Amino acid sequence: MSAAPTLLSLRLSVDYRNRPGVLRDVSLEIQPGEILGLVGQSGSGKSTLSLAILRLLHLKCGAARGNLLFKGEDLFAKSESQMRSLRGREISIVLQSPLSSLNPALRIGSQLTEAWRAHATGTREQCIAAIGNALTSVSLPNDTEFLRRRSSQLSVGQAQRVIIAMAILHRPGLLIADEPTSALDVITQSEILQLFAQLNRELGMGILYISHDLLSVATLCHRIAILNAGEIVEFGPPSQIFGAPRHPYTQKLIAALPRLPVFSAQPSPTFSRAPEPALTRA
Repeated sequence: MSAAPTLLSLRLSVDYRNRPGVLRDVSLEIQPGEILGLVGQSGSGKSTLSLAILRLLHLKCGAARGNLLFKGEDLFAKSESQMRSLRGREISIVLQSPLSSLNPALRIGSQLTEAWRAHATGTREQCIAAIGNALTSVSLPNDTEFLRRRSSQLSVGQAQRVIIAMAILHRPGLLIADEPTSALDVITQSEILQLFAQLNRELGMGILYISHDLLSVATLCHRIAILNAGEIVEFGPPSQIFGAPRHPYTQKLIAALPRLPVFSAQPSPTFSRAPEPALTRA
């Protein structure tokens, strides 16, 4: 029995109209069921790579060259109509601003229905079942009251879960998560990270997790790629990246991680109560 082909394999360089060399010979591979972390500071080219994979760089006046294979198929050889069929069905993306990613004029149920019908022609019952399964997978209620809400009636965490539900409606092979926790509070961040790990286990989908947050990447990813100024400078498992970083830029990132202060077990200081002012008679 032959092994499954590599899920995603790329070697890309990207130029923008007024900014050449945004990515320079970036090489990555993602295996089926793998979570690969891509780490870099703002402006390093992380989001550019996600647009290049989806072949949407033209929207930003950019162009990519090199090799881009998904399940062994050359994405550069596909027409735009073929890519539209593939986006959302085989490759999905979750962005960092969930509330702005949802249409404020449409109810949540309508947006989920449109996302399903974009790649399916089944019955209404099949659509309802698929939406219900997706909402259950992301721990959201699957009832009429929730589906009738609009994005303005959701918390940021709920909105991000709705976006993730849309992204997994068709059980894609690859999910691109581009800074998906940057707009969330710490507790909700932790919940979303646990959700990605759960979806990876249960659905077996590969995930490209893009972030500038090393700690979140360390808890989630099987391998990590460090991107600096448009180039991959280090690549390896979390144990190597955090335990024995080799590149000076990676070492600098690790050294910049916050460390909790150490408190000695000393009794709390006591404060004497200030004397009350004496009352005088007029």
